[in-house]
Amino acid sequence: MPLIKVQTSIDSPDKTQVESLLKYLSASLANHLSKPESYVMTTFEAGIPMTFGGTADPTCYIEVKSVGTMGGSRTKAMSQDFCTQIEAALGVPQNRIYIEFADAAGLMWGWNGSTFG
Repeated sequence: MPLIKVQTSIDSPDKTQVESLLKYLSASLANHLSKPESYVMTTFEAGIPMTFGGTADPTCYIEVKSVGTMGGSRTKAMSQDFCTQIEAALGVPQNRIYIEFADAAGLMWGWNGSTFG
């Protein structure tokens, strides 16, 4: 049920680097939310036309969604972790990364022919 979606304006790194980043984010998200990694989904989209602060310099938008409350201390820890990792992996400065955290009601999240609520 947790999802982390990374969208960036930079060209896609090689497949191995992308897979490594997604595996890190998957394990990290599971850890931050205390949920089994077997439910975590990750996505990566590169080369998306984007601006931030009026420029087309490298930027990144990340969505983190989960069923249940993420809370203030968890989102702060995830923001620090994910911004640090994205900067290291993709070279996008942390001050050009936005992260949206969204809690979903169980009945609004489907899986395996049913929902979580």
